[in-house]
Amino acid sequence: MNTWATLRSFPLPIRLLVVNQLGVNIGFYLLLPYLAGYLADDVGLSAAVIGVVLGVRNLSQQGLFLLGGSAADRLGARGVIIAGCALRAVGFGLFALSTSLPLLLAASILSGLAGALFNPAVRTYVAQAAADRRAEAFALFNVFASAGALLGPLLGSALLLVDFRVAALTAAAVFAALTVAQAVWLPAQPVTSSAATVWQDWRTGIADRRFLAFSVALAGMFALQTQLYLILPVQAEHVTGQPVAVAVLFVVSTVVTLTLQLPLTGWLHRRVSRGTSITAGMAVMGAGFLLPLLRVESAPPALRLLPVLAAAVLLTVGVMITQPFVLELIPTFAGPGLTGTYFGLFYLVSGILAAGCTAAVGAAVGGSGGAGVPAAAWLLTAGVGLASAGAVWLLRRGGLLTPAPAAPAAPAAAASAGVS
Repeated sequence: MNTWATLRSFPLPIRLLVVNQLGVNIGFYLLLPYLAGYLADDVGLSAAVIGVVLGVRNLSQQGLFLLGGSAADRLGARGVIIAGCALRAVGFGLFALSTSLPLLLAASILSGLAGALFNPAVRTYVAQAAADRRAEAFALFNVFASAGALLGPLLGSALLLVDFRVAALTAAAVFAALTVAQAVWLPAQPVTSSAATVWQDWRTGIADRRFLAFSVALAGMFALQTQLYLILPVQAEHVTGQPVAVAVLFVVSTVVTLTLQLPLTGWLHRRVSRGTSITAGMAVMGAGFLLPLLRVESAPPALRLLPVLAAAVLLTVGVMITQPFVLELIPTFAGPGLTGTYFGLFYLVSGILAAGCTAAVGAAVGGSGGAGVPAAAWLLTAGVGLASAGAVWLLRRGGLLTPAPAAPAAPAAAASAGVS
């Protein structure tokens, strides 16, 4: 079944959110890759202040994922998705309309909060609406997200020929259009209360040792995905001497995802257990980072790129194997009314750990003095992937990927979305 046939086989809400994810990534990557350069060259901020502006956005998103997940559980995922897209439109609009530091910080906070609301809420909605087709739905999400992540920078680079503000306003307009589309066409879902306070919901998730172990084990997935934008581009440009080599990495990664994601997920879904798929995917991701250690300095530039390109392909394949089943499993840990909370907790825990790993890799690259990515960084990233694979294997072997039977739910209040 091809991508469009698979998309049409899902109900309207999932089709809308899948296409919405394409728009989200187009709008996001249309702006964010070029923001630091704008703040330095046009606004005139120092590197330290730019780091604060970008760090505030990241902290706002990572730190508030749990809040966004709880909001999806209690207010309904639809309303939180709409609010997240609207806030992203406002935040990106502020980047276009202001050069004062207070407003730039406000734009960063709003943009980060938008992601903290949107990401767990949309996954909660899909998990509820897709039922027994969750893995396939999340695989479809990955396909459209990858396409958006490629198209966004291409559109952004074209708009930058006019002005950064035009690119920022275009990104804001994309999110405004998505906000309207979801407000008009995305139906509400019933909201099931957990019959507890928000703090009690959080305590339930934090006390769930199985789920915390799962989240920690999969932090490597996020840490390694980030390297497609960090050490792989650095090494590609270093070994070839051509900036276009970076574009080659992204194009090949996207093409691999577009062509193989759905067939691969379908094949694994029918033949392999979830735990085995996740373990294999993390091992593939980790092993790929060993390839750039191959000595090819004397080869022509095109051949020198091959180890880096192969690493990017294996990273992409590993993500395709792993991610749909990780997202499929998260709701199985959650009790009634806690799906969003568990998605938020997963992104919070794994995101914090992944940020620490990425900082360590960045420090290793920063100390290389422009001589490319040092062996220590490749060994560290490979070790993260293989350690994550080993951790998931241990969880699977110990039966910890099969959540304990949920306790009988307390009387729950079912209401239309938007009512707590």
